[in-house]
Amino acid sequence: MTAPVRFPRFFVTSAAPCPYLPGRSERKVFTELKGTHADQLNDALGRIGFRRSQTVAYRPSCVDCTACVSVRVVAEEFRASGTQKRNLKRNGDLVATVCRPWSTAEQFELLQRYLGARHPGGGMATMDETDFADMVEHTPVETWLVEYREPTTDGTAGRLVGCCLTDRQGDGLSMIYSFYETEHTHRTGLGNYIILDHIQRAVNEGLPFVYLGYWVEGSARMQYKVRYRPLEKLGREGWSRFTPDEEERLISAAAATRRDDLPLEGRTKDGAHGGQGQYKLEV
Repeated sequence: MTAPVRFPRFFVTSAAPCPYLPGRSERKVFTELKGTHADQLNDALGRIGFRRSQTVAYRPSCVDCTACVSVRVVAEEFRASGTQKRNLKRNGDLVATVCRPWSTAEQFELLQRYLGARHPGGGMATMDETDFADMVEHTPVETWLVEYREPTTDGTAGRLVGCCLTDRQGDGLSMIYSFYETEHTHRTGLGNYIILDHIQRAVNEGLPFVYLGYWVEGSARMQYKVRYRPLEKLGREGWSRFTPDEEERLISAAAATRRDDLPLEGRTKDGAHGGQGQYKLEV
């Protein structure tokens, strides 16, 4: 006789300033991922818009706002644009290695440079090596850390220029957090290259989707996600594709406010990677 699957308990955080849209507040609903069914629960929650942070799955639960929209790339149907093809060619010599979720000092130093350049004063800026190890290593599900290194001629490990913490779900790859060298002397587009590489990885593994987290119309740093087509969004009726007209409008708007290599998630201000202690029960 098998033990019954226990339905998870959900909690709601207290309201906090929204990191995406000025003047608004945010709340999250969350639950703990644990036990032998953690992978299955993470898969099920991922399909309805939850994201993982260490041993917690969460999604926005704001009172008067639904701006945060879960998005995913349809991997097999993705066709790179001209700009994306040039990026693939420019960075295609990088050596990508799938590593177990175990943090290193080299990764942490890269993260510090990334945060200093892209998110000075953000919520993750005060992370120490222990915090980083918790972010990477505290996972109850199948997780990788993909390292991107420059090639060498003698077979030794090259310079680390990018990393991505990635969950393997039943229907796709969920990109939890990426960071990379933002001030490289001759490489550009590393953040976008990491996404392109994950799309190809999903195709190679027969996985239909790459989950990019949340997209927020009106938040400039989130608009890069609309460039990966076809893109699906999660609404009240389930997943649906952006129409070609929507995509063209949003891509045009994104080009007007473009900043190369915007980060994968804008969660550096809201403590989403701060672990379970960041999720307080609302009384």
